[in-house]
Amino acid sequence: MYYSILHKTRYRYSSPVRESVTEIRMRPRSEGLQRCLTFDVQTMPDAHINRYLDVYGNTVHHFDIPGPHRQMVITAEAVVVFTEAPDLPERLDVRSWDAIESATDHHQAWDFLMPSQFARPSSLLLELERELDLQRRDDPLTLLCEINARIYQTFAYAPQTTRVDSPIDHALEDRRGVCQDFAHIMTTLVRRLGIPCRYVSGYLFHRVEDHDRSEEDASHAWVEALLPGLGWVGFDPTNNLLAGGRHIRAAVGRDYADVPPTRGVYRGQAESELDVGVKVAPTEAPLEASEAEMLPSVAPISALADLSADMQEQQQQQQQMRERRGR
Repeated sequence: MYYSILHKTRYRYSSPVRESVTEIRMRPRSEGLQRCLTFDVQTMPDAHINRYLDVYGNTVHHFDIPGPHRQMVITAEAVVVFTEAPDLPERLDVRSWDAIESATDHHQAWDFLMPSQFARPSSLLLELERELDLQRRDDPLTLLCEINARIYQTFAYAPQTTRVDSPIDHALEDRRGVCQDFAHIMTTLVRRLGIPCRYVSGYLFHRVEDHDRSEEDASHAWVEALLPGLGWVGFDPTNNLLAGGRHIRAAVGRDYADVPPTRGVYRGQAESELDVGVKVAPTEAPLEASEAEMLPSVAPISALADLSADMQEQQQQQQQMRERRGR
């Protein structure tokens, strides 16, 4: 299946700013059954755009607009192809808990096991944990599917009730929020079970027949847990889905702080206003791939034992990029 993605971001300033420096994480990842075939990003005002791979294998584009301007527009376009995924098993062997325990002793798993900026326990989170009776039982896959469904049932989807950088307590107290909140809550709960869990920023292709709760014209967020023999398995608590061929991964990290689609600063005394539009649609195979296809891709993880090698490779790639820029 081929998808085209258009992600348009516009910043308006109340008065001219003298300079703005921005980085974006919008290029879909090439890993597992997903491959980014083409990617292009343009800015207005025009800017020279550079790129690098961060420690988690995400492509980061960054640029500087030095002249005075009252607005900035970023337009990113991509074409992604998915290979049909095999069905997951209904459950894992109960001994999978032992496999998780032995494999996650390695320090490379710590990033996805430890609390992070937006995914950390609180008294309200612990209350939810007790309410859902979350403890190691059954098998890991069955329990994760239950957590995914219970978050969907417990929380209402309510746009504009929280912000992308809101603490999880806002959603926990009101029992409402958006995809970032639900992903942060699930990430925190899963890590407390000792299962490596990462936050995913990306896009979801919406179909009328699926009745998704998430907004069609916005980016999306969900989580991935690392399971024995399966690798990274995606769970979408906003829509009570297992992430599959409609979920397009752009960036992964410990939480939202690692993967914002845009992040930057500007010089000047001005208020900023942000507008974002996203369109994901089926498309035909492109005639040829762009230069972006030649970027190093992140190999899929087939089992927990591969975690260390995968993370080390990503760190080596980042170090090589830093060395090249320093020459």
